[in-house]
Amino acid sequence: MSTTEPIQLGGAPGSPYTRKMLAVLRYRHLPYRFMILNRYATQMPMPKVSLLPTFWFPDAQGALQPVTDSTPIIRRLEREHVGRSVLPADPVLALLDELFEDYGDEWLTKAMFHYRWHYADDIERAGEVLPRWRAITATEATIAQMKQQFSERQISRLRYVGSSPETAPVIEDSYRRFLDLFDAHLRRYPFLMGARPGASDFGIFGQLTQLTHFDPTPMALTLKRSPRVFAWVDLVEDLSGLTVTEDGWLTREAAIESLRDLLAEVGRTYVPVMLANEAALAQGAEQVETVVEGLRWVQQPFTYQGKCVRWLRESWQRLSPTDQGALRDLLAETGCLRLFES
Repeated sequence: MSTTEPIQLGGAPGSPYTRKMLAVLRYRHLPYRFMILNRYATQMPMPKVSLLPTFWFPDAQGALQPVTDSTPIIRRLEREHVGRSVLPADPVLALLDELFEDYGDEWLTKAMFHYRWHYADDIERAGEVLPRWRAITATEATIAQMKQQFSERQISRLRYVGSSPETAPVIEDSYRRFLDLFDAHLRRYPFLMGARPGASDFGIFGQLTQLTHFDPTPMALTLKRSPRVFAWVDLVEDLSGLTVTEDGWLTREAAIESLRDLLAEVGRTYVPVMLANEAALAQGAEQVETVVEGLRWVQQPFTYQGKCVRWLRESWQRLSPTDQGALRDLLAETGCLRLFES
């Protein structure tokens, strides 16, 4: 694909995955054409399941086909476009990058969805603003109807991410710990992966665009607890001017030292929930049940997260015995190894 041909995608400012991918495109200097997916964007073929963002890539005959799912799209862009890669060349660092990207996509998103649709102030702001992005000229009567329908639908979906009064302490405590741990890492390195961003940086950034800059409850918490993380989100929004060097990635030794505590947080929360979800899918159970931080966790099974675990294990299996050995102690002590070797 020629880089002179704009990559076409549609999404919305309130979609963390849309923001994730727009930031990737800017950083990688890939030309794109972005449209807000609304009732006017009907000239493009749409996927069977509408997800944000939706990319349109030409097939073998040149016809545009809708493609969703940010993680595989990042890998596709890596294959089709050279330069300013977001995937570390070192396979050990690449596995950590993939794990943290999935943590952002599949765990931090629980905090994003929870805060937006759990607290009254956040529900009100989302209900007032999100529909207007899709229909900026709509009448107030139309917006009021859209607000009610959209809010009711999203609140009803809290069970899919596991948000409930019972699990709220788990989600919120985890977000506070993440802020503290990420803040500590940013005191040493400008990105999770070192002096240049990896896919994990963009995965975490996408969720934080909402948690730190849109939803009032987590925004206030972030500003009070970590202004550094708040500022980092502003910086990652557009990294097109960042000078990138091949030695900008963390070394293995630096990654093990600086990412250990963040990995321990991944092992405390994300890992047990992903494993419980996998078990529920295998058993055909109607709900996922496990214990996180001593508290009962319940959510509906999520098929896609089963795929995420499988992809991570496939990446682990592709590592050489030496590279697996370089990571095994770190993953074991942080509670993450069982995700790969279960």
